[in-house]
Amino acid sequence: MIILDPTGERAPAHRTALQRPRDLTGLRVGLLDISKPRGPEFLDRLETLLAGRGVAVSRYAKPTFTKPMPPDLRREIGTRCDVVIEALAD
Repeated sequence: MIILDPTGERAPAHRTALQRPRDLTGLRVGLLDISKPRGPEFLDRLETLLAGRGVAVSRYAKPTFTKPMPPDLRREIGTRCDVVIEALAD
């Protein structure tokens, strides 16, 4: 699988996709809103469904969808979450 970074890279770095967990039991799930319209509605519903299954959920939001995620937010999510689901809704 080839994954390209949409932030204007000149030469794509080689990245390997991580294996997805079989289930979310015991994992910390981060829900990331990239600040596009209707993202919060999608994540609200997803949070309700996950919480109903006993999954621990934390919410995060980028300041704007037009720029990459700030490094401090990336570090916070990386240290606090096992899995991240990103809302790309419009």
